Amino acid sequence: MTHRLNGRTALVTGSTSNIGRAIATALAAEGAHVIVSGRDAGRGEEVVREIRESGGRADFAQAELDGSPEQSRELAERALTLLGGRLDILVNNAGVYPPHTTLSADGDLFDRIFGVNVKAPFFLMQAVTPSMIAAGGGAVINLGSWITTRGVASSPLYSASKGAVETLTRAWAAEFGARGVRVNAISPGVIRPPEIGPDAVFPGEVLMAGSPAGAAGHPDAIAAAAVYLASDDAAFVHGTVLDVDGGRLSVHAAA
Repeated sequence: MTHRLNGRTALVTGSTSNIGRAIATALAAEGAHVIVSGRDAGRGEEVVREIRESGGRADFAQAELDGSPEQSRELAERALTLLGGRLDILVNNAGVYPPHTTLSADGDLFDRIFGVNVKAPFFLMQAVTPSMIAAGGGAVINLGSWITTRGVASSPLYSASKGAVETLTRAWAAEFGARGVRVNAISPGVIRPPEIGPDAVFPGEVLMAGSPAGAAGHPDAIAAAAVYLASDDAAFVHGTVLDVDGGRLSVHAAA
């Protein structure tokens, strides 16, 4: 590792598994003191233990990000306390993806998806940016999705919520960039969950047919992009949505 984040501090929401876990681990490997956050304390402590055993710095902050301002503010306060009052990097990764259709969704589902996926990062951003600005700046990375630009016939509320997150990314870049806070997003393509073994069937693989990669990606690919956007290597990058999708959106490689 290059230790591009030595001396930095980071909070990664939803980092007890999958993409969030990979991001937290990668930021720590590059030298950041990382706050791992999520609902499951057991899994969170496991991630912290893995980071520490590899020589990194990490602590766990349990959180139930339901979209209420109070929950976001409480997580921000716990993270800042654990980090000694300074937060340099915020990764808004936590999200929910309950299967549904327009005809099956009800008001509770609508509120849950937009609460976790949109309101929670909004109020967390509101809570942490004043301290980032006071400290001279920071980096915020939001997690979007490839289905914000490709219509799919399932989970329309999830698609809409991630579209909102990507729009907020550009709005926040305009609002906070001049005050030292860079805001960008990553739009993951189809990612194979690590718990699914290499020989097991993963339904998402079919969605990568005809793409240059030809197969689903690994969470580490998203983590590598997060390290880049968090580091000084991306100092001139503001308001972008970085597609990390094996070429799924921009290229059709099939004959």
